[in-house]
Amino acid sequence: MPVSRLLPLSEAIDRFVPDGSSIALGLAQETLIPFAAGHELIRQKKRRLTLIGPISDILFDQIIGAGCVHKIRAAWVGNVITGSCYNFRRAVESGSLEMEDHSNLTLAMALRAGAMGVPFMPARTALGSDLFKTNTNLKTMTCPFSSDQLTAVAALRPDVAIVHLQRADIYGNAHAWGNLGLIRDACLASRHIIITAEEIVEPDVISRDPNRVITPGYRVNAVAHAPWGGHPSPVPGFYNRDHQGFIDYRTESKTQETFLDWRKRWVDSVHSWQDYTKLLGKKRMAQLALTHHDFSESVDYGY
Repeated sequence: MPVSRLLPLSEAIDRFVPDGSSIALGLAQETLIPFAAGHELIRQKKRRLTLIGPISDILFDQIIGAGCVHKIRAAWVGNVITGSCYNFRRAVESGSLEMEDHSNLTLAMALRAGAMGVPFMPARTALGSDLFKTNTNLKTMTCPFSSDQLTAVAALRPDVAIVHLQRADIYGNAHAWGNLGLIRDACLASRHIIITAEEIVEPDVISRDPNRVITPGYRVNAVAHAPWGGHPSPVPGFYNRDHQGFIDYRTESKTQETFLDWRKRWVDSVHSWQDYTKLLGKKRMAQLALTHHDFSESVDYGY
């Protein structure tokens, strides 16, 4: 009999993300970014975290600004709309943040190796680049079959993957659609998985479309109900990207003092998804929410 994985978000983070954890998040690049979970990391004052992700947008910057992060393993950290992020820049310039530079592909290959349980993946990427000077997990190798020079990308096995998805059941089976990015490989590579979901649905809703299941439920440690948990990033089928939110954050994070004011309002004062949606306000939510749905054709799996 399957066991319910449904937990409050605060309990899921407390139980499965101890200080010093390596966390894969922001895995679909510019969509489905788990902001609600990231803000819970800040509220619980997690420390010495390693953040892993391709293009995290402003979530990494927020967690860095809160003093939670020791190391970044990423292809890019910044604000997709406005460029470089201020907390990230301050941390790098002060020497308080360790960086492991990746390209999008080397990070994808590292998580694929972790998902497959192999020590590295061979590739042609990054040869001749400066990545080899800054990333000790990239090596050159000679192919034993062709004698070609290749890149060996060391496997990444995060302690936990945190993913925000459209819907899940209480047993950890979940659907995602749109740009999936590295979500599947990161879940398979990680020791623990926390899912935040816009909707909690009955198991038969998930089982009716098995090809959309992002990771098997038995691999999931916690599921948390988090409507608007991806805001201000877009969540396909639910709401669009909040461009103004990204622009406002750029302005409100220019100095450490203004960032602390932003944090007090958008993180420290929020203790539930109801608090967050109340802060957003009905008018703003109505402007972002999708009103027209173009559903894909149904598929007959038989009985």
